Amino acid sequence: MRRPLIALLSAAALAAGALIAAPAVQADTTGYYLALGDSLAAGYQPAHGSVPAGDTDEGYVNDLYATLPGAADGSLQLQNLGCSGETTTSMINGGICDYPEGSQLNAAVAFLTAHPGQVKYVTLDIGANDVDKCAPGGSIDAACVLQGVGTIAQNLNTILAALKKADGGTPLSIGMSYYDPFLQYWTTGVQGQVVATASVALLVAINAAEATLYSLYGFKVADVFSAYKSANFSSKTLFGTPVNVQTICTLTYMCSVQNIHPNAQGYQVIANAFAAKLG
Repeated sequence: MRRPLIALLSAAALAAGALIAAPAVQADTTGYYLALGDSLAAGYQPAHGSVPAGDTDEGYVNDLYATLPGAADGSLQLQNLGCSGETTTSMINGGICDYPEGSQLNAAVAFLTAHPGQVKYVTLDIGANDVDKCAPGGSIDAACVLQGVGTIAQNLNTILAALKKADGGTPLSIGMSYYDPFLQYWTTGVQGQVVATASVALLVAINAAEATLYSLYGFKVADVFSAYKSANFSSKTLFGTPVNVQTICTLTYMCSVQNIHPNAQGYQVIANAFAAKLG
């Protein structure tokens, strides 16, 4: 019985030694910035000069990411799921961009679930494409806007609830208010000035509806509306153009090629509004 016992003890000692000598498994300390939204998150710009239309690396997401701790050394990585053309409905159901999970929301929930505690920041812009068809031919379709606001409120509630359920309360999450591209109508004459004024009032209602939901789910709100001076009709420029109209012409392609998207400078202004909420 002595030899089997010695052999058993020797085997146990070797096993214990192997366990002690085994290298420790290092925890994954990578952090992530998860960006969600429509073409603004994707950094879309229309064709200009020799540059073709398409998503770019000059969007507010890239600008913001470059300022975040860990971006320079790679310890914070960017996961941008933004989709040009995305509406609140397609974000939930899919149909615009291809995601293995079927929709942007499903992809976001899957990413948050797969990286518990590692997602440090979440940004979101969504809803503009729900109402961008409500200004046909230089006029404002108020009924269309009201219907769009209802759709946004219902769907954004679903989106935010799903994100907060999956994120574990870890990320610093920020949504945004929208700027008003339809201020460009001011430059077309008296009727255009009526439309531009009305568009600001309607956008205030849209932004307020979104801000209420963002706050309900613990999101901060980047005040892009104010950063673009969207309500500033009173202060005139040297040539008599309101500051908000001049700003939309400077920061977007509305006055040059009638495209609502920001240029590189405009995206940086949006990024700065988000950065202001990071403290």
